Amino acid sequence: MKDERKTEIRVGIMSIAGILIFLWILVWAKDFSFTATDKNLLISFPEVAGLEIGDYVTVNGVRKGNVSDIAVRSKDVLVKIAIDKSVDLRQDAVFSVMMLDLMGGKKIEVKPGTSENKIDYASVRKGNFASDIPSVMALLGSVQDDLLASIKDIRITLTSMNEYLTDKELNKNIRSSMKNLDNVLTKINSMIDQNSKDISEITKNTAEMTRSAKEFIDENKSGMSESLENLKSVLAKTDSLITAMNNIAGETTSQKNNLGRLLYDKEFFSKFENAINQLNELSTIINEQLKSEGLKVKADVDIF
Repeated sequence: MKDERKTEIRVGIMSIAGILIFLWILVWAKDFSFTATDKNLLISFPEVAGLEIGDYVTVNGVRKGNVSDIAVRSKDVLVKIAIDKSVDLRQDAVFSVMMLDLMGGKKIEVKPGTSENKIDYASVRKGNFASDIPSVMALLGSVQDDLLASIKDIRITLTSMNEYLTDKELNKNIRSSMKNLDNVLTKINSMIDQNSKDISEITKNTAEMTRSAKEFIDENKSGMSESLENLKSVLAKTDSLITAMNNIAGETTSQKNNLGRLLYDKEFFSKFENAINQLNELSTIINEQLKSEGLKVKADVDIF
């Protein structure tokens, strides 16, 4: 009876110890704390891609907390994190959901920021989702059809180019063109070799002409400068003359001078026209008298 009692006590002790060990492992694994060493912060993410409660929160890669709650909303996901109160977060802190390792899993990476103002733990912060391998694979899957079509087009293009390049007639023409080009280059080299003396002479003469032209310009620089000054003076005088003529023409048109008043005087032109007509009549009479009986002159002279 006593042995059975001892056995039951041992089993009870072992059970309690197992439960305590299990609870301790659970608390350690989930990073639970029974002391107020963490601060809670709400972060809004557009998506979290498999983030779960208990996942790590790291600050510059160092584990400093965990995800304590996740709430799905209509336009975003609200994540509550518990972060060590010793972490100094600033107003410009950055929160990102990213891969924990290549085997999978997610974490929230925090960049503390450098602002002068400390973060307001009562406000909801905005986070972002850093693309990971599954996201990239999903993106590749969305463009899979386009990639396959592009690869198919490239294959068709390469096949066409291969057929074009392996065409015997084309290869023959290319060889012929290359041979002709080689012959042309050979002839050009031969021509240059044959006329190298003449080319050198032409180069020498060109240099001599350039030197002579430079000497001529240097010797006549003062005279050329004087000629240019004289030309400028002539142009200035010509400009003054043209300006004066324009002024005279303007005064004439506006009848501000005698010539303008004379040219635009209608009465003067009428008298001038009458005088011309009378002169024509007189000339006609004289011609008729000269052709008939001679010029008749009637003079009435009073002598006193």
